[in-house]
Amino acid sequence: MTQKVAVLGTGKIGEALLSGMIRAGWDPADLLVTTRRPERAKELQERHGVTPVTNAEAAKSADTLILTVKPQDMGTLLDELAPHVPADRLVISGAAGIPTSFFEERLAQSTPVVRVMTNTPALVDEAMSVISAGSHATAEHLAHAEEIFGAVGKTLRVPESQQDACTALSGSGPAYFFYLVEAMTDAGILLGLPRDKAHDLIVQSAIGAAVMLRDSGEHPVKLRENVTSPAGTTINAIRELENHGVRAALIAALEAARDRSRELASGNS
Repeated sequence: MTQKVAVLGTGKIGEALLSGMIRAGWDPADLLVTTRRPERAKELQERHGVTPVTNAEAAKSADTLILTVKPQDMGTLLDELAPHVPADRLVISGAAGIPTSFFEERLAQSTPVVRVMTNTPALVDEAMSVISAGSHATAEHLAHAEEIFGAVGKTLRVPESQQDACTALSGSGPAYFFYLVEAMTDAGILLGLPRDKAHDLIVQSAIGAAVMLRDSGEHPVKLRENVTSPAGTTINAIRELENHGVRAALIAALEAARDRSRELASGNS
């Protein structure tokens, strides 16, 4: 792999991406990073063998720029980059809510932009990265983005109009599962279990359930029904979840996440 890739604003997800790319065969010499703090740049260089550069240097020398700064910082970064980014550079945005048109309006005409929403399981190579093309991005550009993000998990192409929904479901999705595990752990303690045992029981149950969902080919309703015997413990628990409106609350929560993604796109911080 000879193309140079620069990760701008390299935080945890950016570092996970770099690490995954190196394991997938990328030469660290072809990977550039930018950071706000010099000590962070030195840490990345020592840990991964990548090259720290300035944002302007990255724009001039890298073939692909991956922008991983927070949505509210993206406008400032683009102002800095715009004078240095040639129109043939591939720009990949990992910022929630910001449409590709935001980049196209600020960069050289015909600059290819790809929008990607990944999630924190990138840290363990189990990310779900959702990829959409801007107006000037080709199938080749999408394939290159898939090659990069495929190093840390699975990828899925969607029309950009579906990105806000994907952000709500997948980008924020791990937090919902962590929240559920937190609540179930508290319930286990209330039922008399030590915290560590409750945690182990729930985590392994979650892993097993996820593998069944992925590998069985069965609808989740069918899998749930297989656990739910007549007049048993599970149906009593399900009844309480329904009585407390858990399903409706989840739907409302995801709608709220989608709406916030749209607000970020409109510039509301």
